[in-house]
Amino acid sequence: MAVSEKLARIEKICGHEFHDKLLLRRALTHPSAVEGEPVGSSYERLEFLGDSILGAIVADALYRSYPNLNEGRLTRLKVSLVSGAMLSEVGEELGIGRCIIFGASERGAAARGMHSALENVYESLVGALFLDGGWEAASAFITATLKPHLAADLAWRPENPKSYLQECVQRDGFTSPAYKLVGTEGPAHAPTFTAVAIVDGVRRGRGSGTSKKEAEAAAALDALERMGYTKDGAIPARGAE
Repeated sequence: MAVSEKLARIEKICGHEFHDKLLLRRALTHPSAVEGEPVGSSYERLEFLGDSILGAIVADALYRSYPNLNEGRLTRLKVSLVSGAMLSEVGEELGIGRCIIFGASERGAAARGMHSALENVYESLVGALFLDGGWEAASAFITATLKPHLAADLAWRPENPKSYLQECVQRDGFTSPAYKLVGTEGPAHAPTFTAVAIVDGVRRGRGSGTSKKEAEAAAALDALERMGYTKDGAIPARGAE
């Protein structure tokens, strides 16, 4: 896909026509595409800005939308919404991956490192939208893309999924969970790890992240949901993964 097509597609995804097309192009440019060029040629600086803008907009929206939630529950909602796993998932749903501009050295590994790239580009797009269209443009994009994932039961998610899973399974007579790394993908500077949670010899959950710790936490959370350990235990267990 030509760069001009990528820019046009992203504008549709963002719901915003950029005044500064070069800014938008930088938001999509992987560092591998501009090796040796000045700082700011890739999405990294915009990613830095977007990370802060994203956090502020999500915090503001949660504060206004959930007046009865305490600080702890609001924090857990925010952490879930801005996590790398969530942003990568949303980026994949939107089709952002097809629009990222990779360098020749990275194209072969692009699919393997897509988890990290999708997260980074989502944040860089937020930064670019903020610079080009202000708070309103960035907020509109975030609301449109993250709100569908904001279910009320996100608030129950434990701060430490691994500890909570261990507590739940031991209470019900299972052995303590074990975790196994089953995959590592992407370039050395931005790997994506995949882990599984094993309870009584059965794989109960699977998750990915940019660190082994994040992958294990994601696997534990998946296991909690599959085994029916929600805030009220009301949903049936989905069983092994």
